[in-house]
Amino acid sequence: MSNKVESSLEKIIFASRWIQSPLYVGLIIGGILYAYKFILELIHLCTTINEISESALMLGVLTLVDITMVGNLLTMVIIGGYSTFVSRLDIDTHEDKPEWLQKIDAGTLKVKLAGSLIGVSGIHLLITFINIKSYASEHVMWQVIIHMVFLLSSVLLAWSEKILHNKH
Repeated sequence: MSNKVESSLEKIIFASRWIQSPLYVGLIIGGILYAYKFILELIHLCTTINEISESALMLGVLTLVDITMVGNLLTMVIIGGYSTFVSRLDIDTHEDKPEWLQKIDAGTLKVKLAGSLIGVSGIHLLITFINIKSYASEHVMWQVIIHMVFLLSSVLLAWSEKILHNKH
């Protein structure tokens, strides 16, 4: 009797991974919203190209890069997270299968996400540096500190993953 209870409990626990599915659907919707913002920013740049300065154009392009990097981050979380934590994706024979997906596990996904966060943080920092006169020095200082914390965390995360993988 206790084996049946244990077996049933294990099936319920294993099936509970599907609770994450709506979260990934929500992230897909978030990606669509980001794509919409990208298009709006691109249209704005195209329609104002004759009136804006070179630095304003650079800021607009950096915004496009930032949105793209967040989109890439979303893609990694959606595809990598779903295939790692919910269910295997049946795309082995798909011609467009991303190469990074073949080598993905929870640790690799964390390191890739940390790298993406550093990229996004770096873009925001670059935008701040371009307009440094419009920001209080305390704001710039905190932005640099936060970026350095992301960078240090990413290095430590990658190092710990390397140590873990070397043991196996």
